[in-house]
Amino acid sequence: MKIHKAVIPMAGPVHRDLPLQHITTGEGVTRHVAALQIDELLGAGIRSVALVMAPGTEPFFEVLRAQFGDALARIEQPRPEGFGDAILCAESWVAAEPFILQVCDHVFVSQTADSCTRQLVTIAAQEECSVSAVRATPESQLPYFGVVGGLRVGNTTDLYTVSTVIEKPTPTVAEELCMVPGLRQGTYLALFGTHVLTPRIFALLRERKQMLAGRDRLGLTEGLAILAQREKYLAREVSGLRLDLEGPFGLLRAQVALALHGPRREEVLEILLEEVAHASGCRG
Repeated sequence: MKIHKAVIPMAGPVHRDLPLQHITTGEGVTRHVAALQIDELLGAGIRSVALVMAPGTEPFFEVLRAQFGDALARIEQPRPEGFGDAILCAESWVAAEPFILQVCDHVFVSQTADSCTRQLVTIAAQEECSVSAVRATPESQLPYFGVVGGLRVGNTTDLYTVSTVIEKPTPTVAEELCMVPGLRQGTYLALFGTHVLTPRIFALLRERKQMLAGRDRLGLTEGLAILAQREKYLAREVSGLRLDLEGPFGLLRAQVALALHGPRREEVLEILLEEVAHASGCRG
C-alpha cells in the first residue's frame, strides 16, 4: 500500500490557533507547530499535505506555503461542524487513496531513529490496512484521548487488532470495554493523534453524518469504531511521545520534551536547573 497524502484538520475554534504557536526544536530553531508536523510527514515519504482550515486563514497558509511550496494544499471548512466533517471536506482531494490523518494540536517526539509518522507508515504499508498510532496511557489521562480495545497480533509486542474505539471513556467504561490483555492494570491504549486510513472512512463518516442529521458535530471516533467492524484495522504502539497542546501546561511540556530529546540536551538541563534554583530561592 502506497501512502502519498496527508490531511491535517485545523479549522476548529480552538485548533485554528494552536498550530500557529511557535516552539523551539531540540536544535534551538524556532518553528511553528504546524511546520514541525509537515516536516515530519514529508520526511516519512508523504508528497502532499492538505490543511483543512477555517475561512480567513489564508495569510497563515501563505506563511507555510512559502516554506513548503507545492507540497502544501489548503482546503476550507466553511463551518466548524466537527473533526469528522473536516475530514469529509478533504475527500475529493484525497481521491480514493489511503492517507495519513493527523491532529494539529499535538507535538510528536520519537524515541527511536524513525519518526513517529514513519513508524506508522511502515506498518500500514506492510499490513495494507488502516492503522492508528496508540500509546499506553494511564487511566488518569482518559479525559483527553480516544481509547481502543483489542488483542495483540500473534507474538508481537506493539501491534493490536482493534475491536472497539471510544472517545474519552470514563474509567468504568474503559475497564469494561477497552482493557487489552498484557497491559498493566489501569493502563489503556489511547490514540496517539495520527492514523493511516483507507478511503472507506469517508463512506462511514457520511453514514454517521446522516444519522446525526445536524443534531451534533461529527467526530472521527465513531467512524473508527464502525471501521473496526467492517475491515481489517490495527493499532500500532509507536515508540514516541505525543504532547497534547490542549492538556495542562501543554505547550510547556511539548517545549521541554523537544529540548530534552535534541542534541543540546545538556545545555537545556543546565537552564532548567538554573530556573529551578531561582524559583526555590524566591520561595525561600
